[in-house]
Amino acid sequence: MLNLLALSFEGELAPSLDLRCLAPGRKPPDGWGVGYYPGGEFAATLLKEAAPQSGSIRSELVKTWDPLESSIFMMHMRSATWGPITEANTQPFCRSAWGRDWLLAHSGSLEQRLPTPPGARFEPVGSTDSEALFCRLLDWMQEQGWRSLAEVDAPRLRGWLEEMNGLGPLTLVLSDGRDLCVYADRTGTTNCWLWQVSPPYERLIVGDADLELDLTRRGAKSRKGIIVSTHPLESRTEDPVTWKQLPPSALVILRQGSVRAEVLPSRPPGPGAAPPASAAEFVARSRLRRPPVSPVRVMDVRHRTVYRYERPVERSSHKLRLTPLHDRLQSLLSHEVTLSSGVTQAEYEDVFGNRVRKVLVDTPYTELIIEARSLVELRDTDPLSYRPLRERSTLPLVWMPWQRNMLQPYLLPPELPETQLEELLEYAMSFARRNDFDLLDTLLDINFSIFKEYRYLQGSTTLMTTPFDVYSSRKGVCQDFANVFICLARLLGVPARYTCGYVYTGPKHANTAQSEASHAWVQVYLPEVGWKGFDPTNGILTQTDHVRVAMGRQYADTTPTRGTIYLGGGGERLEVSVRCEPVEPERGERVDRT
Repeated sequence: MLNLLALSFEGELAPSLDLRCLAPGRKPPDGWGVGYYPGGEFAATLLKEAAPQSGSIRSELVKTWDPLESSIFMMHMRSATWGPITEANTQPFCRSAWGRDWLLAHSGSLEQRLPTPPGARFEPVGSTDSEALFCRLLDWMQEQGWRSLAEVDAPRLRGWLEEMNGLGPLTLVLSDGRDLCVYADRTGTTNCWLWQVSPPYERLIVGDADLELDLTRRGAKSRKGIIVSTHPLESRTEDPVTWKQLPPSALVILRQGSVRAEVLPSRPPGPGAAPPASAAEFVARSRLRRPPVSPVRVMDVRHRTVYRYERPVERSSHKLRLTPLHDRLQSLLSHEVTLSSGVTQAEYEDVFGNRVRKVLVDTPYTELIIEARSLVELRDTDPLSYRPLRERSTLPLVWMPWQRNMLQPYLLPPELPETQLEELLEYAMSFARRNDFDLLDTLLDINFSIFKEYRYLQGSTTLMTTPFDVYSSRKGVCQDFANVFICLARLLGVPARYTCGYVYTGPKHANTAQSEASHAWVQVYLPEVGWKGFDPTNGILTQTDHVRVAMGRQYADTTPTRGTIYLGGGGERLEVSVRCEPVEPERGERVDRT
C-alpha cells in the first residue's frame, strides 16, 4: 500500500483522490489524511480519518470536493506501529509556528519514540514517533533562528535528519505553506520517488490498487509540477510516467513545481548499485544571475523580401520598418534600402520611435524585391551592470501617476476571455512566488522557463495565435514566446514591449532558422534602469548578438514590411531571407567563427 504522497505544482491545482482501498471487500488502512493550503495562504486544512470504513463519506470529499485546491498537497496512509488508532495519531500532523501552519508526514517507523525535553516549545498531542519527531524538528529549527523553509540551511537540515534517521527508517515530507521539503531514508527501507509532470496534457491519471490520483478531472491546467511518492504509481492514460528515485539520505526543497535546493549525500552508493538520478534531472530551470560580459560587436545585416503574384499588381503602397535603431547602446554606421519598383514618398519616426519608410508603387509588377543592408555597432555588453545584484526590487511595482500614464500601453494585457487571463495570472504569480517576489529573479525565471519548457516549432502557430494558446500547447516560434512573456509581465504589473530585429546565432547554432528571418524578443521597463531585453526563445538576456529594429505594444507595431494592394494581384507568395553576421570593425570583413 502506498504510504506517502506529496505534490508541488505551479499555481493552484484541484486533483481528485480516489481511495480505492476503502472499496467494499478491501482491507482499509489504519488511517488516512490529506493536508493542503487553500487559496495560497499559510493556513493549512486537514482531512483525516482513523479506522475508516468502506464507503467513507470523508473519502468522497477528497474525490469531488471543489475547495480541495492548492499548490501543495500531502497525503498519508497509516499502518499503525506506535500508539492507538485515533485521529490524534493520524498523519499528516500540523503545528502553527512563526505565522504559518507546518505540515509533516513520515513514512517509516523509528525504533524508539523521542522524549520531549524540558522546556520544549512544541509537544506532541498523540503518541506516535512521527509527531514526536515533528515537535523535536520544530524546536531545533527555533534554536537555529529559522522561521521558514526559505531561511533553512539545507545541508544542516539534511544532516540533522540523517542523524534522526539513525533511529530508524525515515522518509519525510515537510511543508510551511510555500515550500515542500523531501528527505529520503538512508537505509532504503522506505524509498522516495519523484516524477516531473510536464505540460501540455489533457488527461493525466496515475494510481495503483489502493489509490487513483486524477490531476485533470476538474479541468486540465497547463502547469508543471513534481509528485513525490513512496512507490511509483502507474499511468492510467497514454501520457508516459517517468519516475526517478531520490538518492538515499538526499534532501530536496520544492516550490511551485521546481527544485529550489538539493543536497545529496557525500558518500557513494553501495557496491554494485547504480547511483539514482539526482533531483536536477527532474527540473529544467536555472537561476541565471549574471551573463558574461560580451565584447562590442559590429554586425552586417542583409534583409531581402520578395513578393510574387500570379497577376500583375497595378498599384500598391507599403510601409517599411527596416532601419535599425540608433541610441547609446546601438549605433547605425550605414544603412540603405533598395526596391525593384516604386518610390519612397516619405520617411518619418512613428509614435514608438521606429524609422518608417512610406513607399508607393504605381507601375505594374508581378515581383517586388525589397532589400535592406545595415552595418550596426552593438554595445550592450553587460546588461546587468546597472546595479549590484544584491539589491532587490520586489513585486508589485509602484509607479508614480505620470509614470503609469506614460507606460500604460505596455501595461495592458492582450484582450482575452477573463477566464483565460485569470489562469495566465495564476501562472504568472507562480513565478513571483517561486522567487520570493524578487523582480529580476522572476523575470529571469519566466525567460528561462519558456526557453526550456516550450518547444520551438515552425508552422505550429499563426499571427492569430494568442498567448493562452501558446501557454496551453507549449509550442510556437519566437513571436509566440515573446507574446507569452509580455502577457505574463504585464499581468504582474511590469511594463513590457514587443521588439523586432535580428539575432546572430552563430554558424552552427541549432536554431539557425532564427538568424535567417526577423527575430522577436521582449524589453521590460525596470524602475530607475530603463528598458532591458529578454529573449525567451533562447533563454538569455539580449547583448551584442541582437540588432534592434522596431519596438511597440505588439507585433503589428513592428512589422518589417506591410502593404496594401489597391488594384490587381492575386496568389501572393512571400520569400524572406536574412543574413546577420559579425564583421571586424577595423576592416569591415566578416569574422569566421567556424
